Amino acid sequence: MADNNEESLTPSHGHSFLAASGILLSRVAGLVRESVIAFFFGSSAAADALKAAFRIPNLLQNLFGEGVLSASFIPVYANLLAREEREKAERVAGAVAALLMAATSILVLLGVLLTPWIIDLITPGFSGAKRQLCIELVRILFPGAGLMVWSAWCLGILNSHHKFFLSYVAPVVWNAAIIGSLLVWGSRLGQFPLAKVVAWASVAGSALQVVVQLPLVLKLLRRLRLSLSWRMSQVREVVVNFVPVFFSRGVFQISSYVDALLASFLPTGALASFTYAQMLYILPVSLFGMSVSAVELPAMSKALGSPEEVAGQLHQRLNAGLRRIAFFIIPSTMAFLVLGNVIAAAVYQRGQFSAADSMIVWAILAGSAVGLLATTFSRLYVSTFYALRDTRTPLRYAILRVVLSAGLGYLAALHLPALIGIDRRWGVAGLGASASICGWIEFILLRRRLSHRISRCGLGFGFLARLWLAAALAAAAGWGVRQLAGPGGHPIWIAAVTLGSFALVYLLVVLAWRIPEAMFLKNLFGRAKKK
Repeated sequence: MADNNEESLTPSHGHSFLAASGILLSRVAGLVRESVIAFFFGSSAAADALKAAFRIPNLLQNLFGEGVLSASFIPVYANLLAREEREKAERVAGAVAALLMAATSILVLLGVLLTPWIIDLITPGFSGAKRQLCIELVRILFPGAGLMVWSAWCLGILNSHHKFFLSYVAPVVWNAAIIGSLLVWGSRLGQFPLAKVVAWASVAGSALQVVVQLPLVLKLLRRLRLSLSWRMSQVREVVVNFVPVFFSRGVFQISSYVDALLASFLPTGALASFTYAQMLYILPVSLFGMSVSAVELPAMSKALGSPEEVAGQLHQRLNAGLRRIAFFIIPSTMAFLVLGNVIAAAVYQRGQFSAADSMIVWAILAGSAVGLLATTFSRLYVSTFYALRDTRTPLRYAILRVVLSAGLGYLAALHLPALIGIDRRWGVAGLGASASICGWIEFILLRRRLSHRISRCGLGFGFLARLWLAAALAAAAGWGVRQLAGPGGHPIWIAAVTLGSFALVYLLVVLAWRIPEAMFLKNLFGRAKKK
C-alpha cells in the first residue's frame, strides 16, 4: 500500500488510538494486578491454584463473550445501523441480550455443580490441598464469568457505535477490585485464604465492569426491549453465525487448557510462570492487534455496494490495518526476544518472585514472541472473514492449529528437556514456541484463502524489512544500555533506561525514514501539545 494514503486512513488511526488507549489502561492495570499477585503468591502452590481457577470459569466468558459476540453480533447490528434501520437494530440487540442471559445462567449453575470433575479434567496433575483450593476458587469465580458475558454484550453495542474507549477501559475497575483486596488483606492472611478473598473481589469487579458501561449503552439503545423471540431473520443470522464462532473459540480454549494440563505435570511453579509470561505477551496482542481488529470489524461490516465494491473496501482496510499492526508488533517482538528478562524483572521481580523466576518467564516470552506477528495479523484476517459473514473458514484453520499445537506442545514440554539434558521446569518454554510455529501455519492459510476472496492482500517486503531493521537497531541500543547499567540497580530503573532507549531509537529511525504510521503519531502528539 502506498505511503500517500496516510490522510485517508486518519479516522481509522484515531479510532484505533482510542481503542488502544482504553486497552493500554486496562492492561497496565492488569500488569499491576499480576505484579501484586506475584508479590504475595510468587510461584507457590496457591499461585498455581489461583491461576488455574481463573482459567476455568473464563471458558464461559471466552465462549460467550467478546470474541464470539464480535464475530456474530457486530456484523449484523453494525450493518443495520449503516442502513439506518435503527429500530430493527435495537430489537436484535434486545433479543441477543435475552438469549445470552438465559444461556449463561444455565451454564453458570452447571459450572458450579460440576467443578470437581472440571478440575480433574483440566488440571489432572493437581492433588491434595492445591486441588481442593482450586475447586473452592472456581465455584466462587463462575458467577463473575457470567457477568463478564454481559460486559461483552455492552462492548458489542458500544463498538458498533464507534464508542471504543469506554468498552476497553472498563476492565480497569475489575483489576482495581482485585488489587484493592490484596492491598487490604495481603499482609493479614495466609496464601490459601487470601486466594479466596481475591476470587470474591473478582466477582465484585465483574459486576462493576458491567455497571460502568450500562448508562451509555442504555442511552444508545433508547427503545431496548428484552425478548427471546427468534422471528427476526437478523436474530437467526446472529445465532447461526454464533455456532461456528462458538466452536472456534472453543477450539482456542481447548488449546489454552491443553497448555494448562501439560504445565500441571511440570514442577511446581511452571503453570504460574506460564501465566505470568502470557500476561506480558498478551499486552501487545491486545494493544495493537485487538485494537485494530476491534475498530475494523464494525467498519468493514458497514461496507455497502456491489460484491466488487465491498471487496475493494475490505482490501483497502485490511492492508491499512496490517500496516498499523506491524508498526507496533515488530518492535514488540524484538523487545521480548532480546530484553524479555528486563521486562519480566520490572513487572514481577519483588517479594516471593525471584530473579530465577524472571529468567523462566523470559524463556517463555521468547518462544511465544516468534509467533507474535502471525497471531496479531491473523486476528485482522479473521475479522475480515467475519465481516464477509464467513465464520466457518476461521474455524477450520483454528482446529488445525490447535491439533498441531497440542502435539508439538506435548513433545516440547514433557520430553524435550530430558532429551537435551535441562531441568524439567524449562519445558514450559516449549509451550510458547509450539504455539508460535502453529500460529504461522494458521496465518499463511488465512491469508491464502482471503486472497482468493478479495484479491491478493498483505504487506510488501520493503515495508516489513525497514521495520525489522529499525527494531534490530533499537534492540542493539537497549542491550548496550543494559550492559552499561551493570548487574546492580532496581529492576524498574533498569527497565526504564533500557526500554526507554529501545523506544527512542526505534521512533527516531522510523521518523527518519518517514514511515506514515510514525508521521501520524508525530502529528497526533503535535496537535495534542498545541492544545
